[in-house]
Amino acid sequence: MGLEATALERTDAPADRPVETLDVRELGPPEPLRQTLELLVDLSDETVLVQRNDREPQFLYPKLDDRGYAYETIETDDAVVTAIWTADTGRGQ
Repeated sequence: MGLEATALERTDAPADRPVETLDVRELGPPEPLRQTLELLVDLSDETVLVQRNDREPQFLYPKLDDRGYAYETIETDDAVVTAIWTADTGRGQ
């Protein structure tokens, strides 16, 4: 998990939480958005989701804001990596 670990180190994502990875680089819109949001519902509040994409997920950001997630996107040579985590673990999911 080299790419994800390197990208996570460059974000404010909590380093002490479990990590789940979702690679959506080969999917066309709206599948990356749909799959990311569906997976977030199934993950525990303690898990950091790392989405690997081929572009910045601009349409995902407002939906994450609405749901109370924190996120940060890092561009690497291989992918655009977005770390998504629950900013407030007290939120009801």
